[in-house]
Amino acid sequence: MAKIIQHQLFYPNPPQDVWDYLTNAELMAQWLMPNDFIPVLGHEFQFKTKAMPDIDFDGIIYCKILEIDPPQTLSYSWKFGPGDGTLTDSVVSWTLNEKDNGTELQLIHRGFAGSETMTIFTMMDEGWLKNIQKILKLLNTTTNGTTQA
Repeated sequence: MAKIIQHQLFYPNPPQDVWDYLTNAELMAQWLMPNDFIPVLGHEFQFKTKAMPDIDFDGIIYCKILEIDPPQTLSYSWKFGPGDGTLTDSVVSWTLNEKDNGTELQLIHRGFAGSETMTIFTMMDEGWLKNIQKILKLLNTTTNGTTQA
């Protein structure tokens, strides 16, 4: 049975402000990873980070935008592996809903099947939560003009 990462977080900011952190390559690099993202349907891009050979990860995530409807929906493929051409194929989906003078963000990351992906699933589940919380801190820093601890 495939596992699904799912997180929801409320931001006291308008949807467009949160959307910018999901679709602007420079802003994405601040909370996720360096990338060459362009918010265009079908665009292929990569995230790059340090390699982790012990879990068969070469440090490159290959992505393609599957759906984009600003500022509400974004979905892209997320493929990763050891660098030998063998890739685990998954999909990341973001949904933004205006709520209570702010934005409710939902992240769903699907495609973790088989026992060989469980270590990465656990790491990514924790990582996604920490990363979307970073967006909140970055938005607060921008809004308040001060650096948050």
